[in-house]
Amino acid sequence: MMRLPRIMLAPNGARRTKADHPRLPMTVAELIEETRMAVAAGADGLHAHVRDAEGRHSLDAGLYRELLAETDRAFPGLFVQVTTESAGIYPAARQRALVRDLKPRHVSIALREMLADGETGQTADLFAFCADEGIDVQHILYDENDCRDFLRLRDQGVVPGGPAQVLHVLGRYSEAQVSDPAEVPRRAAMLAGQALDWGLCAFGRNETACLLETLRQGGKARIGFENNLQQPDGSIAESNAARVRDLAARL
Repeated sequence: MMRLPRIMLAPNGARRTKADHPRLPMTVAELIEETRMAVAAGADGLHAHVRDAEGRHSLDAGLYRELLAETDRAFPGLFVQVTTESAGIYPAARQRALVRDLKPRHVSIALREMLADGETGQTADLFAFCADEGIDVQHILYDENDCRDFLRLRDQGVVPGGPAQVLHVLGRYSEAQVSDPAEVPRRAAMLAGQALDWGLCAFGRNETACLLETLRQGGKARIGFENNLQQPDGSIAESNAARVRDLAARL
């Protein structure tokens, strides 16, 4: 399993558009350019969503193949992670099918979304498939209940034992999507003792404070317009690279 990047760029997500920010990348070409700037600013990984011709979130394997081919050409060796995020559109079966079809090197999977149809057996089969194919899975955990489910599923063998990757998400379901840095050590403590390479992303203008605390706790940072458009002073960042640069300057 490859180690997670210390600073992973999340430049677009599934829901925001250029109406939210003119520099939010929608096409593969825009993702490449935004990544180029962010890598120069200090990012060492990419978590990317692809969009269809109308700018909608997509789990199209062909679009992801195009993105992965372009990132391989532009950034040889860069950690590039795709996602199975449902965004309220794609059922768990479609998410599982994407991973089996694409066979990406790295993928993020929201545990609650993959189990939304109750197919624990098929989910266990998918994780076993990933282990056999050498696919790194980062398990997305939105709250404390997800953390408890992750531990339970590890005990049951649904999530394979041994080293694993997780991403804690702060603020997604809080009022006004504002994250709290004090939540970082509490989340980390819930999975203490596990063989984990863990990271965190945080919604809202407290993103930087949460990520700095994460790095102090030994975790990794995921940063970008997917989760937050603001600099710590409340101003709107000019680009994803500006968010990365601000974080890197504080380390």
